Amino acid sequence: MVLLLTLWIAKRMTKQMYLQLEPLFEQSMDCLCIANYDGYFVKTNPAFVKLLGYSEEELRSKLISEFIYEEDRKLTAAHREKLKKNVPLINFENRYVCKNGELVWLHWTSIPMEKEQLIYAIAKDVTYKKELESERISRLSQLSEVNEKLKRLNYTTSHDLRSPLNNLISMVDLIDPSKIEDAETVEILSFIRLSAEGLKASLNLLVDASKQNNILAEKQEMIGFNAILLKVQKAIGTLIQNAGTKFEVDFSALEGVEFIPSYMESVFLNLITNSIKYARPGVPPIVSIKSSCIDGVKTLVYSDNGMGFDMDKVGHLVFSLNQKFHGNKDSKGVGLYLVHSHITCLGGSITVDSRVNEGTTFTIGFK
Repeated sequence: MVLLLTLWIAKRMTKQMYLQLEPLFEQSMDCLCIANYDGYFVKTNPAFVKLLGYSEEELRSKLISEFIYEEDRKLTAAHREKLKKNVPLINFENRYVCKNGELVWLHWTSIPMEKEQLIYAIAKDVTYKKELESERISRLSQLSEVNEKLKRLNYTTSHDLRSPLNNLISMVDLIDPSKIEDAETVEILSFIRLSAEGLKASLNLLVDASKQNNILAEKQEMIGFNAILLKVQKAIGTLIQNAGTKFEVDFSALEGVEFIPSYMESVFLNLITNSIKYARPGVPPIVSIKSSCIDGVKTLVYSDNGMGFDMDKVGHLVFSLNQKFHGNKDSKGVGLYLVHSHITCLGGSITVDSRVNEGTTFTIGFK
């Protein structure tokens, strides 16, 4: 607006009006300047002088190109030729070399006055913004590199763990149950094999997912809540049995949704293991999972009767990474972070409500 007003006045004003405009030019926080078609500054305001560190006389004594950073001179010259052909310059950025040797980024708007052979321009110092952008790009590059390393580590770990798992399964198969007299030992062996098979299936899924360039490229499909739940219950059957966990399940209102199967398995697995891990001492875990579809809103409500937590103190941290609320030595602070990521990355939502020693309820909304 300052520049446009200056141009309008420049075409119409008298000498007296020039004097009235002078305070605006002198006091502007932006860099204002007037240059001629020969490539020299005719006038620069104090803000420009202060930014570059040269006196106004020094700025007028040399070609403007000599103040421009060498790498930007060619592009700037091309735009200057367009200005001389009466083409305004908008949103152009280049670097100037200050008197102390520092570089500053300037964002230009310049308008030619062909009749007067002058160019009126306003420049904003955007050095800080450029530095932030450079830092952001650097951070993104670092994150990309770390992400690639994590992908390789994930693939290597999940792939390499399958061999000892296969070995464990083979060793269990070598044991002849008919030679074992203790029925409880036979049952324990069957649980060991069942758990190993479940872990092997999970690792296979991880290997397949790691081969994708982008894990979100995994195909969504119609999954049944009950089928996923049974698969997870089978994989951690020993843990469920030892904890005396009871399930109250009702999927009659909504039997399933479009989702990535491995994500839903992870959601159920982390929620159930948390309910067992954070059960109240001496109180067997009771897990309730119910679905609903009201006015087109597909919802899954998961609740337990565990230790719970103080929502006022830690409610805002529940889905954050590396957050632990009960001091359990087995806690890694990752499970609920994964649950939240799986749900939200597919456009869903998840909220939590909890009270100390009264349990926790998670309400999951699907897209």
